[in-house]
Order: sequence, then structure tokens, then C-alpha cells
Amino acid sequence: MKCKIILTAVVCNLCLGVSGTAPAFAENASQFAMKTSELESTGEFTVTVKGEHVQDLYAYEAKFSFDPSELEVVHADTNIDGFSISPMIKGNELTIAHTKVGKVDGEKGNIDVSTITFRAKKVGMTNIKWTTLKIVDHNLKSQSFTRNDAVDFTKIFSDLAGHWGKTDVMQMVIKGIVEGMDDDHFAPDTSVTRAQFATLLAKSLQLKNDDAIQVPFNDVAAGSWYEGTVKKAFAAGMINGVSATAFAPETIITREEMTAMLIRAKAYASGINVEDMKMDESIHFGDDTAVSDWAAPFVKLAVGAKLMEGRTTTDFAPRASASRAEAVVVLKRLLAERE
Repeated sequence: MKCKIILTAVVCNLCLGVSGTAPAFAENASQFAMKTSELESTGEFTVTVKGEHVQDLYAYEAKFSFDPSELEVVHADTNIDGFSISPMIKGNELTIAHTKVGKVDGEKGNIDVSTITFRAKKVGMTNIKWTTLKIVDHNLKSQSFTRNDAVDFTKIFSDLAGHWGKTDVMQMVIKGIVEGMDDDHFAPDTSVTRAQFATLLAKSLQLKNDDAIQVPFNDVAAGSWYEGTVKKAFAAGMINGVSATAFAPETIITREEMTAMLIRAKAYASGINVEDMKMDESIHFGDDTAVSDWAAPFVKLAVGAKLMEGRTTTDFAPRASASRAEAVVVLKRLLAERE
């Protein structure tokens, strides 16, 4: 019964925020910080409240702000003996609290106060902010601290972990320019169609509709998902057909085709004609002869502008299919030129 009375007193003290007149340890003696397990993950993250030079920590209450639509709280753990309340969420505020039980001393030294595990609900960046900390000593005297610690976490697609294009792809995802195939997969090595790349161009450069323009392509069907973006890219002069009347929207795009669209997009964005761009004639690859005659100038322009690279150190691989990661990375480089 005595332990129950003490526990009730401590919990009430935390919830009401009562401050004692003679704290058992000074603010400049006990220091607290929020540490993170990692800044990016395919799902779960942890934050740990750490204490240094702690003199007498019997109970604590900490509050954090976060976006519940982006994160869920999995659990909160502590190695301190006693009783913890379940994490409480009200709006965008998370409260955790813990108390020791009975007539025992508070914790001392360098300790992990609490570790909270969050799970990201969707790919992208989210923020957690530590707002307040209340601490109670074994005499039930308390101190309150206002905190301003914040950290950004990024959930990445599971198939981007360790991928060469991860950083650039995630930057484009966070900007809302590209999306995954589903909530957990980006499919970075999947091939891109001509219509898909035209759509990426239109979204990246925020192209507007031009109702006066009619595309000459018989295979761009009215009502198709790509009709609008192909029309925008055509109106901006970024795309050509494979013939006068065919665009081949569902055909996998080759690296040289992607290069040509990319340079036309650069011309549109910069207001400079492709013909007026300076070409580095010294650029050569071991497979130069495999590059189509019409594509050769675009390859030199793209490589010279550092928008494109060879598939290897010696070969450009002009006829190889372009992947989703390659498509997003070159568009990210194009947008970086405008920033």
C-alpha cells in the first residue's frame, strides 16, 4: 500500500507539473540530449533521451511533437526500474513518463533515460521535436526544462538501400516529382518507357497545358494516362516521334533517346537553342560507333554538361534501355542547374 501511495504521488506530480523549491540537482550539473539511431531507414527509427552527470532521477515526463499521419509510435522503453505509462498521443503531441517505486534513490551518472521506437508510415522525410522534460528526484521535488531538439528522419524505399541512385532518387521523391511503384518499392532498375520519361520531364519542369497544340502521333490515344504529359512535352519541343505519326509511348526508352529528350529539356529550361549549345568534341567512348548519327551531338552535350555519364568508364551504351534510377538522376541534375 505504501508503494502504491508513493507511485500515485509521483505520477500526479508529473502530470500536474508541480515544482519543488529545492531541486536535488542543478540544471548545469545534469544534462540531457536526444540521440537518434539513424537518419534514414526502410521503416523504423529510434530516438533516445540520454542523461549525463545525472544526480538523482526518480521519475520523468517528456513530450515530443510529430505528425501522426507520417509516423506511428511503436513503443517506448527504459532500463530504469519502476513503472512506465503507455505512450500517450494527443493530436501531434507524444507524452512518455516513468517513475521508480518505493523509498529508493534516483538514478545517477550517465544513463539512457528512454528509447522511443517510431515507424514511418510512408516514404519521405518527417520531423520529430523534443519540446519539454520534467524530472523528479527521490524527494519528489521536480524541475521542468523547455527543449528545442529536433531531427529529420527519412524513410527510403526498401529496394533503394545500398543502391547507387538512392540519394538523388529520394531527393526527387521528397520534392514530389517521382513516386514509388508501391509504398515500399521504387524499382530503380526497372526500364522506363518513352511515355514515362516524357511524363517525368513534364512534371520536373512543371510544364503547362497548351490546348492549341495537337500532337501528330496516332498512337497517343485520347484518354490515355500519358496523353496530357506527352502533349505538354511535345509543345515544349522536348520530344520527337519515332516517325512522323508515331511516338511509341509504351516502348522502352534507350539511353540515347533519353539523352536527346534531356538536352531538349535543358534547352527549353535555359531558353537556349540546342544548336547554340557548346559541344565538347573531345568526348569519346569505346562504343561511339554504336551511337546513332542523330544522337551523337546530344550525347556529347549531355556528357559535357555532366548530365549524363557512360554506363561504364569506357562505354556509353547508347542502345541499352534506361532504368528508372537513371531517368530520375539525370532529371535531378537538370533541375540542379536551375537552382
